[in-house]
Amino acid sequence: MDKKKIEKGIKMVLEAVGADLKSKDIISTPKRVAQMYEEILEGQFKDAAQELEVILEQRHDEIILLKDIPLYSLCEHHLLPFIGKAHVAYIPDKRITGLSKIARVVDILSKRLQVQERLTTDIADVIMKKLKPKGVMVIIEAEHLCISMRGVKKPGAVTTTSVVRGVFRTNQKSRQEALSLISS
Repeated sequence: MDKKKIEKGIKMVLEAVGADLKSKDIISTPKRVAQMYEEILEGQFKDAAQELEVILEQRHDEIILLKDIPLYSLCEHHLLPFIGKAHVAYIPDKRITGLSKIARVVDILSKRLQVQERLTTDIADVIMKKLKPKGVMVIIEAEHLCISMRGVKKPGAVTTTSVVRGVFRTNQKSRQEALSLISS
């Protein structure tokens, strides 16, 4: 990430909105913003699939659910955050990973310039490809600051996206069981 270029761009934005670039409160803002972008967009340079190591090869064919995984991401349309939670369920086909690995996949993929719809799909696709489970379900609920503080100005509005793969798509009972566990 080119932090010097980010600093230069932020100085231009501050200047364009009429900020006093010599003000003691603003003078370090370009550097702070560059450091922030490096931190909150660090997932752009990581391969989320590498996080999913198979730790157990055993017979477990019931739902594994990690719900309410906190996430924040930066919308690529307005460069404003969306903040929410992800719920990830999968039914293994012999291959199980550590629960923290699922949370890390969510974290890495959300720390990119992103849209919620693609984030939801990417999480499901990484898990399907790496673990080869019988099915995956990913649901994300998030508030988008571009809706809350600009445009229609509707704070508190939550966007929900879902992606289902495998048995969760073809078996209504499995899908309902996962949805019931998420909502409980």
